[in-house]
Amino acid sequence: MNLVFAIGETVYDIIFDHDEPKAARAGGAMLNTAVSLGRKGLNVEMITELGNDRIGEMVLNFLRENGVSTSFTRPVKGFKTPVSLAFLDEQGNAHYSFYKNYPRERLNISWPSPASGDVVLFGSYYSLDPAVHSKIAGFIRSAKEAGALIVYDPNIRKNHLAEIRRLMPHLEENMALANIVRGSDEDFENLFGLNAGEMVFERLNQLSCKNLIYTCSDKGAEVFTEKIRFHVPAKKTEVISTIGAGDSFNAGIIYGLVKKGLTCVDLSQISEGDWKEIINDGIEFAAEVCGSYENYIKRQR
Repeated sequence: MNLVFAIGETVYDIIFDHDEPKAARAGGAMLNTAVSLGRKGLNVEMITELGNDRIGEMVLNFLRENGVSTSFTRPVKGFKTPVSLAFLDEQGNAHYSFYKNYPRERLNISWPSPASGDVVLFGSYYSLDPAVHSKIAGFIRSAKEAGALIVYDPNIRKNHLAEIRRLMPHLEENMALANIVRGSDEDFENLFGLNAGEMVFERLNQLSCKNLIYTCSDKGAEVFTEKIRFHVPAKKTEVISTIGAGDSFNAGIIYGLVKKGLTCVDLSQISEGDWKEIINDGIEFAAEVCGSYENYIKRQR
């Protein structure tokens, strides 16, 4: 059975609502996606950095309990697993304070060898960080050459905007490596100053990426390919927290692709009907997560 590889930062989220702590969860964008996929029964491998500490141990146990393999994750002695404080506003959106202190040597692991039909998800500032970017990009390049389907989520937060111009070559390299870019309207306005999906798609075409999923919060999602362009409305839901919404949307997209047995070679031939089913999987996953303090979909019975 094909594998899904998720590469990204792990943080331990402590969630506050009205300045009261409400939950503590293993977090990080790619981890959130990996857990949702593990709960749906997919074969998932999480590649991340953890400290050899109590929180790191908690995260490893949590991943394994939720069907996510950690074969390539090696806890590092003397490194404390990052923690984030997430303060929810009235709309359920989070404002973060991060506490992290990475070691000098990063991602010193034996990297896996993806195969044709596998899926690789990466993104966020973590994939741009000069300390690890070349290692991640090298792995992504090898995975793409092997026939894996590459999904990239820029997931750029405002606190990183000052660094974006310096890191733009890394960002463009990531997008050029991706078969599918999934990003929010806020991401692309922050990155390129563009506020319409059509303009973002034109920009991605210049980087040779031919498939864009453009999400617009409660307005839904748009899909742009070489042959298809359409919009799917969001699902109305009572929002408690949006922390894992985009990550769960990504999980739904990957779940939909895997469920249909679609690979990178099939992307140019996917029908509008199939794309809509895939997008609806993403919307369902995101809506479920927005209604709780969880960062991932519910455990499957």
